[in-house]
Amino acid sequence: MNGRPLLIVDGDSLAHRAYHALPKTFRRAEGRPGNALLGFSNFIVRLWQAEEPRAVLVGWDSIGQPTYRNEAFEAYQSGRYFAPDLLEQLDMLPELVNALGFAAAKAAGYEADDFLAAAVREEEARGGEAIVATSDRDAFQLASEQTTILQPVRGVSELTRVGPAEVRERYGVEPEQVADFIALRGDPSDKLPGAMGVGPKKAADVLREHGTLEAALAAGRFSAEAEDLRLYRRIATLDASAPLPSLQDQQPTWAEASALVRGWGLNQLADRLAKLG
Repeated sequence: MNGRPLLIVDGDSLAHRAYHALPKTFRRAEGRPGNALLGFSNFIVRLWQAEEPRAVLVGWDSIGQPTYRNEAFEAYQSGRYFAPDLLEQLDMLPELVNALGFAAAKAAGYEADDFLAAAVREEEARGGEAIVATSDRDAFQLASEQTTILQPVRGVSELTRVGPAEVRERYGVEPEQVADFIALRGDPSDKLPGAMGVGPKKAADVLREHGTLEAALAAGRFSAEAEDLRLYRRIATLDASAPLPSLQDQQPTWAEASALVRGWGLNQLADRLAKLG
């Protein structure tokens, strides 16, 4: 496909990485925290310059508002802690994304990952290509001939590209089998236990033999855990029905973003954004 890709960013994932990669002593006006704002902004600018996308969508979690995943499985993502300094900056970042001229997606009941899936589905349906920037490996299920995952491997400065071949190399399964793989193997970060006694190798072996989790269950495998595993698969599957803003072609509004961050006391970042205009 000729043309520029749609760049789709997991806002929470990259903001978290920026927050932990830059010194927490970095402050903006009145001593307020600013490291995630600075790191995320620099990351977005670098991505725009490197990938030359036709448009950018940044998806966000609605922290503190449960999704169907929390309601279906009480332990889902339990015990996660967000520092107040990070939460303050997460609340500000969607405004910055819009000031940059990019699209932000956030809605109660959905996670950032769901907006990634919805945007990929929409872009692929129009015959376009997508680049998904996230550190969450659940997004490997989105890899295809049209969609590449950009995964940070060191802070937010070094990225690796993951397509179907890399998913097969890492997990031993196809992208469309990733949700089944997670259900069987489990996911400690989301508190999904997986099937008893099943690790990555066995999960991949089961899917190579049966194709899908449902086919394995139909063959009599994991009968005592069948309903739990179906639930884990549902939780691990990204919800491509998440509501999206318009994803028409965009032109960055660097001057508007510069004015916004200058008002926040991020003068060095404001100067850099102003020069891009």
